[in-house]
Amino acid sequence: MRSAAKVAIIHALLVLGVALTTLPLWWMLAASFMPTGEATVYPPRLLPSAATIEHYVELFTRLNLARNAFNSALCAVVVTLIALLLNSMAGYAFAKLRFTGRDRTFQILLGALVVPGQVAMLPLFLMLKELGLVNTYWGVMIPSMASVFGIFLIRQYALSIPESLLDAARIDGAGEFRIYWSLVLPLCRPILVTLAIFTFMGTWNDFMWPLIILTDSDMYTLPVALANLLGEHVQDNELMMAGSVLTVLPVILVFLALQRHYIEGLMAGGVKA
Repeated sequence: MRSAAKVAIIHALLVLGVALTTLPLWWMLAASFMPTGEATVYPPRLLPSAATIEHYVELFTRLNLARNAFNSALCAVVVTLIALLLNSMAGYAFAKLRFTGRDRTFQILLGALVVPGQVAMLPLFLMLKELGLVNTYWGVMIPSMASVFGIFLIRQYALSIPESLLDAARIDGAGEFRIYWSLVLPLCRPILVTLAIFTFMGTWNDFMWPLIILTDSDMYTLPVALANLLGEHVQDNELMMAGSVLTVLPVILVFLALQRHYIEGLMAGGVKA
């Protein structure tokens, strides 16, 4: 009986935690379909009295948020694809290739993890300004195309690949790039999916860097556009919730689609690192 009571309490706490986590998301979704002014009534409503899509229509017509959504999607997809290539190549090199200064270089990279990203924003902005990349898509994307965290993640997973497997491929005449492309990448698929989710979500949700590097409103990503929208429509909670749904929905869909590989990559990386 005591064991059953403990299980019941744990389940009840888990259900409570899930409810507390999902309740704000549910209210955000419900409020986005409420008529104007209904989201501010007291007590708060959890369902719209009469569902309407007028706020979504306004976002895509009068406020032209579709262009901002396209900007975010373009940056997130391109950054994710290039980051997977660059980080996987570097991670594989640090894990399996022997070259002078490998371990020292990797230690220096790990040391960079403790430096806050905000510290590098000013010199990074000045560098991109000299290159003429301010207010461009490349200016938004380049800083995220390779990361110390991504290299570390791939490297730790690649360490688990047997050396005998790579040596057998070399004996068969495969070059290093062929080994990387045809052998290492398929074996690293779980951790690559995990890194892809992290990179896509981080780029899609990034607010600070696009705000710094972009000056033209037509180039704004979705988070920056919504922040400006807040200043213009501070009293229109339903409109803001509709914009928030558009921001959150893509990352949720990506995570749900890839969650099996994501969990597999995290568990495998934790066991094999």
